[in-house]
Amino acid sequence: MTEADASRRFTAMYDAHHAQVYAYAVSRAGRQLADDVVSDTFLVAWRKLPTVPASPLPWLLGVARNVLRERYRDEVRQASLAAELRAWVDEAAADVADGVAERAAVLAALARLTDDDRELLTLVAWHNLSARAAARVVGCSTATFFVRLHRARKRLQAALAGADQVARRSPIALPVEEYSK
Repeated sequence: MTEADASRRFTAMYDAHHAQVYAYAVSRAGRQLADDVVSDTFLVAWRKLPTVPASPLPWLLGVARNVLRERYRDEVRQASLAAELRAWVDEAAADVADGVAERAAVLAALARLTDDDRELLTLVAWHNLSARAAARVVGCSTATFFVRLHRARKRLQAALAGADQVARRSPIALPVEEYSK
């Protein structure tokens, strides 16, 4: 089939069946998608013109049906992907919010401790010093440091538990003055 013959056959098929394919697309997908479905349907028809049957309407409607199915699959896939991304964002936001709340609670509890307790805890936790090195910093033996660190950790746990009880009783955050005691 020559290019001119193919063009004439396609134009005749388009003119004869465009309205029916469009009506089918509107009935299945609505007017908003119908033009795209018809365009994709006739694009497939052009690409497969040598294999299009002599009576093309049922074949064209089958192609339109497949185009619609593919669009619905794409929409479902996109909706699923969007839902997954929203879940990741929500989860990350919750993680960040939990981390911020936890950090605020720890900082508030640390603020309630004495300077000596704070120093012991931060030397180990924030500055990553070994017990031996931290003992040298504060000027005591390693054994004494372990005892002091144990006591400081107990007081921190008590301060955290106290802050947790206050938070459960009142939905309003503690004033800044509470953190500096």
